[in-house]
Amino acid sequence: MVLLAIPHVRFHRSFLDAADEFRAAGQWQHDGILSLPADGDFPGITFTREGLEEPGEFARLVANRVGDADDDAPRPPGWAATTHWWMADPDRPDEFVGGISLRHSIDHPMLASIGGHVGYGVRPGARRRGFASDALRQVVPLAAARGIPRLLVTCDLDNEASARTIEANGGELEGELRGKRRYWIATDA
Repeated sequence: MVLLAIPHVRFHRSFLDAADEFRAAGQWQHDGILSLPADGDFPGITFTREGLEEPGEFARLVANRVGDADDDAPRPPGWAATTHWWMADPDRPDEFVGGISLRHSIDHPMLASIGGHVGYGVRPGARRRGFASDALRQVVPLAAARGIPRLLVTCDLDNEASARTIEANGGELEGELRGKRRYWIATDA
């Protein structure tokens, strides 16, 4: 079982270690270090790996991740409010092993086609231990509590591990679109 935690500064060191693992594996898209350009009324936000060494800057990242669940939080046009959880190893509850997020809506064309409601990533050194599958299992009823009747969850065509994770949580394959498998999971909302 994996623990889902609200992002918190106690994960500072292990979050950065995980970011380094993702980058070493060539998986920068999962490193959790945000860089979003200004767009319309959104002023943009940029974090760097080096800057996040500073506790204050890491606290700013944590505040951004927690605040992203607020419908009125600043975000690029068309982006959805999103609740983020950080996965922790139950044997070491301050050890960051990955993240999972729930987008509150998928009204944006990119989310409705290939992005979906849920995104997750497990650091390379913590894979093959069931963390992603268990995190997704825990998020399904949280989506139901938000009134989301079914979740769109996608993965790359060649990501067999992610496909198994989604299928183990009731994902029904709808088909493929633009290099992604599209699955739907009923939440019983």
